[in-house]
Amino acid sequence: MENILVTGGAGFIGSNFIRYLLATEPDVHIVNLDLLTYAGSLDNLAGLPDPKRHTFIKGDISDQELVNELLHKYHISKVIHLAAESHVDRSVHGPAAFIQTNIVGTFTLLEAVKEYWLKEKPFSESAIRFHHVSTDEVYGTLAPEDPPFTETTPYAPNSPYSASKAASDHLVRAYHATYGLPISITNCSNNYGPYQFPEKLIPLMILNANNGRELPIYGDGNQIRDWLYVEDHCEAIWHIVKNGESGETYNVGGNNQPTNLTVVKTICEILDECNPVSPYIPHENLIRHVTDRPGHDRRYDVDISKIKKALGWQPKESLTTGLLRTVEWYISNPDWIQAIHKQGGYQEWMQQNYTNRGTVE
Repeated sequence: MENILVTGGAGFIGSNFIRYLLATEPDVHIVNLDLLTYAGSLDNLAGLPDPKRHTFIKGDISDQELVNELLHKYHISKVIHLAAESHVDRSVHGPAAFIQTNIVGTFTLLEAVKEYWLKEKPFSESAIRFHHVSTDEVYGTLAPEDPPFTETTPYAPNSPYSASKAASDHLVRAYHATYGLPISITNCSNNYGPYQFPEKLIPLMILNANNGRELPIYGDGNQIRDWLYVEDHCEAIWHIVKNGESGETYNVGGNNQPTNLTVVKTICEILDECNPVSPYIPHENLIRHVTDRPGHDRRYDVDISKIKKALGWQPKESLTTGLLRTVEWYISNPDWIQAIHKQGGYQEWMQQNYTNRGTVE
């Protein structure tokens, strides 16, 4: 049984990755290290496939002693590093947590695996891998005529969140170049799907629309993002960990670039069809344009040709099929939604971020 450490495994992408791995890799045992901050929840881990191969540890990735203990106790041969503060709006209001988790936490993990894997040498070099999950936001923003981001696009982060992720990317790459640590990095586009904390655009719009609440859209809503269904992302991560070349970076995207307004209108159309007796039809009438956030990048687009050519991976879900699956999941899981709404100051955050934003005519 191979022992893998997943950081942030009670969060959105992390819990989906754990489900994917337990369902597809019968010889893997997962140690899940998560601090259970506002976006992490044990409710995300309910009903795991083969739960006896999953061990949950509540703790901080910046706790050097704890990380060292886990590496040795469980003989960890791979680390999938997903723990991160990831919401741009929250980084605008409070950047300190992003520096601590995304930079100091990543440094702590790197130091620990360097000492364990490279000095003590409990495994062959081919058996170890530190995989770091990052974001396309490190590349900055694109003008309408610009080509998509590639793995060689210069970094130009525009928010405290993306700056902290850029710093962590550089640390991971440096530990490969300086110490020979086997690493890989993925810069992914916007994820969506089940178990996403409902401060992010897609779950927020689904839940607000389904309950007849306003749908706040920043500015004109013509910001462009590439949207990646979370299960496709999980598959890409594991492909890279198993078959990707050490030291390499791979962009992972959903191969679509709608505007935010298009995404929200598509969600409204799906809800109109899923619940034809809803008193809020057409749900599109709930849309309200609000004051844009500071430093809001206008366009992201990622070129996935490298991972497609090197590893044969490409997304299975289109935006339409992925959104349909996502809407159906949120509508079918009211208990999860109720539990999430009660935790981590969610209501206070929504009040802080949205209530006082002026309406844009």
